[in-house]
Amino acid sequence: MRKEAEVRKNEILDVADELFGKKGFDGTSTNDILEKVGIARGTLYHHFKSKEDIMDALIERYSDRLLGAAREVAADKTIPLVDRIIRVVMSMNLSSGSSGEMMEHLHRPQNALMHQKIQKIIINGLTPILAEIICEGIEQGVFSTPYPYECMEMVVTYANTIFDNDMVEMTEEDRVTRIQAFIFNVERLLDVEKGSLMSVIQMFMSNE
Repeated sequence: MRKEAEVRKNEILDVADELFGKKGFDGTSTNDILEKVGIARGTLYHHFKSKEDIMDALIERYSDRLLGAAREVAADKTIPLVDRIIRVVMSMNLSSGSSGEMMEHLHRPQNALMHQKIQKIIINGLTPILAEIICEGIEQGVFSTPYPYECMEMVVTYANTIFDNDMVEMTEEDRVTRIQAFIFNVERLLDVEKGSLMSVIQMFMSNE
């Protein structure tokens, strides 16, 4: 019974995900979901209290996937520190790869609340993952900062805001300058040699 309930719950989430993508969260009603799944209202409310509850469950599913990938990369000690940081950040790049469709959903005006909630999860979820790598680098003498968590919080918040096309409009030239300034300041935050993190620029540009 538990397995059947889980299957039904995921079926509802899959349909809601599809409808939110086509019509937006605001434009999708619970009736739309009921009709598409082919279930009674009581069955829907057995699994979810409201449409907002469905949205939160979808966001949790997104974040589990994204943060899971980031944690997996962060835990791989065979990858050099800087490369690991780059790969962790890129695993959270919502605008590319398998997350591209999700980003299209989130960037629609009618999905603004979903977008806001995902950003909150990224800032609160990614920061400790990166901070742990920085602490490892401090122990190895690669980085030097008394504020590893706060540094990464600044980095994640800035990157998640400025490089989000919905938040800041910029030309390609502006974007390149922002990336250069971003890396320059991260190097200063972590007290590393100037230019030592410039490989991050290639990472950003190759994932455009």
